[in-house]
Amino acid sequence: MKVLDAHGSSVDDNFLFSYEGTFDQMAEVEHGVEPFLQALAACSGKWMPDVVRGKRRRRFSREAVWEALKERRDENSTSIGLFRAHSPELDMTLSLRFPPLAPKLRIWIDVKPLSLFSETEECRSFIEMVRTWAIHYPTPYASAHSMADRELAGFPHFGREAEVSRRDGFDKVYEVCWLNIFGPKLVESVGRERMLSTPAHLVEELPNGSVLLVLRPSAADFASEEARVAQARAHVHLRPDLDFDTVLRTLKERSAALVPVEPRFHPDVAPFLSRLPDEFAISERQRKIAEFNAFRPPEPEEWLPVGLPADVENQERVRSYYGDLAESLVAALHTKVPSIFEATPESLTDLDFYFWRENFPERYERDLIDEHTAPALGAFLGGVLVRRLGGTWVPRQKLEESQVRVGNRVWLPFLRARRYMQSRQSLLDYSLTQFFKEAERHRG
Repeated sequence: MKVLDAHGSSVDDNFLFSYEGTFDQMAEVEHGVEPFLQALAACSGKWMPDVVRGKRRRRFSREAVWEALKERRDENSTSIGLFRAHSPELDMTLSLRFPPLAPKLRIWIDVKPLSLFSETEECRSFIEMVRTWAIHYPTPYASAHSMADRELAGFPHFGREAEVSRRDGFDKVYEVCWLNIFGPKLVESVGRERMLSTPAHLVEELPNGSVLLVLRPSAADFASEEARVAQARAHVHLRPDLDFDTVLRTLKERSAALVPVEPRFHPDVAPFLSRLPDEFAISERQRKIAEFNAFRPPEPEEWLPVGLPADVENQERVRSYYGDLAESLVAALHTKVPSIFEATPESLTDLDFYFWRENFPERYERDLIDEHTAPALGAFLGGVLVRRLGGTWVPRQKLEESQVRVGNRVWLPFLRARRYMQSRQSLLDYSLTQFFKEAERHRG
């Protein structure tokens, strides 16, 4: 049963909700989880799960949830995933922790795109659901907000930062998100009257002493001028020690960092660079696009106007050796870079991307790279020039002097490969994609 990936490459922001609350350790699991399921079922959101994953995938139903929880349970915990087979994408987790550990119920909801929550009705039904959870599973703090903005703020959810915040007892309002549940301890530290008088779209005291606070009717416009002013006012109201102008300036800087930047990559490396922004956190992508827009690779220098003559006794044997070297690269990387079988310009771009993503030059042993990877890559690169540009090998005893004649120039693929494999930055400066394009331009 196929599901969509909420973390796949996309320019869209994600809507992120994180929750950790207590639940009745004396109750049966089914009884304890029932309020969670009832509220989820009552929510009319377009993001509702239709797939449950325990040890296997099932169509979403109450019974499927029970079965998944049972089959994933160990001595003191259980965890299941909830997903969607159709847009919008959903990555949702329900985790339970049992005695002797402190009983906990954790909920993680990651929906893409965030723009789904520009609809006030979508937001209203989500708020109703969270209100029910907050009543049944008391929490010290929970929130829902833009993933990109949370990343820029360094705001904790699950993980190390969240553990630190829980250890410190959520003693301060570090950030005001679109939706917030403030537990009784945090409410008392701020002052209940002050908390309830916060300027916001919705401020509601819950039966267990928690406070539900929603900044605005819609979650998706968080970066607008109006939304940032509302966010700053609420934060400063809850934290009188903060300066409004400073808080607002910081929020506006975060908004500016998320403004879409149009890709204008250098044409020789655009096929390669266009893949890189999605490898960064969504909060960093626009800044990285701007950096890559400004990047200008050095002109390739691995060529000669007049070739050196072959200085080997048996040229065919050496060319066969080059072929064996290239085949060793194919054998090593064909599962990671399937297009390598085709030895096309596109396969060179795929190799550029693979080596950069893996940070290959800096992760692997230098001896392995210098003695095996770089020579094999040089032979493969030269082979692409031969196959796709009608080039001819001119073998030399010294590997880095070995050439491929294309048109009125001879190219030095082994030298290019050695320079390419020096560092992660050198993968950009000496990309295989650019080298091929330069050789192609001079083919005539």
